[in-house]
Amino acid sequence: MINIISDTFDRELYNNAAHHPLQSWEWGQARLETGVNVIRVGEYKDNHLHNVFQMTLHPVPHTKWKIGYLPRSVMPSIKVIEFLFEVGREHNLIFIKLEPYISVIGNQYSVISPELMTDNRQQIVKSKHPLFPDWTQILDLNGTVDELLKKMKSKTRYNIRLATKKGVTVKEQSDDQGFEVFLKLYFDTCERQHYYGHDEKYHRIIWENLKNKITHILIAYYKDEPLAAYELFNFRNRFYYPYGGSSIKHREMMASNLLMWEAIKLGKNLGAKEFDMWGSLPPNSDTSKNDWGGFTRFKEGYGTKYKQFIGSYDLVVKPALYKIYTLAHQLRSVYLGMK
Repeated sequence: MINIISDTFDRELYNNAAHHPLQSWEWGQARLETGVNVIRVGEYKDNHLHNVFQMTLHPVPHTKWKIGYLPRSVMPSIKVIEFLFEVGREHNLIFIKLEPYISVIGNQYSVISPELMTDNRQQIVKSKHPLFPDWTQILDLNGTVDELLKKMKSKTRYNIRLATKKGVTVKEQSDDQGFEVFLKLYFDTCERQHYYGHDEKYHRIIWENLKNKITHILIAYYKDEPLAAYELFNFRNRFYYPYGGSSIKHREMMASNLLMWEAIKLGKNLGAKEFDMWGSLPPNSDTSKNDWGGFTRFKEGYGTKYKQFIGSYDLVVKPALYKIYTLAHQLRSVYLGMK
């Protein structure tokens, strides 16, 4: 059985079936507060909620049409795809972007059913505009602290010891005060690196809905001055590193290296079995020629393993409009690249 989950549904029961923090009930509530509609679909087996699919609806400006976005769910079954297609028709969706939290197995670069890829009604195509990177780095947290240290690159271990020796300390401050420290460092970093993502209002809404449940704030200090901070997610035995910020001061203190080590230990203490670093360049990339090169090398230093996801797919609901939308998106990208 597949149906829409109501706003009065049991949140704990829902989260027990969710696969990722972006599929959590709290994340959906936060997105509602940011002004987008949220639809939660439940897939049942033997009258028990088995999987959930939380989708956000994003208006196309100056039209009645919308785009659906379904991030980091399990792989939708054929019946779920058919249900989502009908939801798309009902809500004037041009397409639904699917980015499952499913990794590539061997040389299998797609686990989307060939039946779905060729069906005339439920057309699914590889997305030309993914939102999540295809690659991340994963750290197995099952070993002892000493074993985790041994997995690291020697330079990373050296930098951790150096930060400790120089007097850098790390505190968990998963409260409003800690969030304010994190937020300043985060937006200072965004400005410095010319990264323009979500605004301050968005991050405050996310924090207010996820604090005391999913989010943790870690801050590295030197003589009471914050040098680096992370906002981390803990959800269903997996730890995540979605957001971080740092100061330009005292870079020689290697505060970020100690901060990540303390984040690893925090995740382990919280019962997480693995640590997902959220995104990365592919292995063996030329990191000297990419904006992501620095944090890709940084994450490698902790003994991570690379993981490739199957990627981003579009479930096309309105084929003619989808072609127009895709072309417009390409033209806009070209224009922005010329500015």
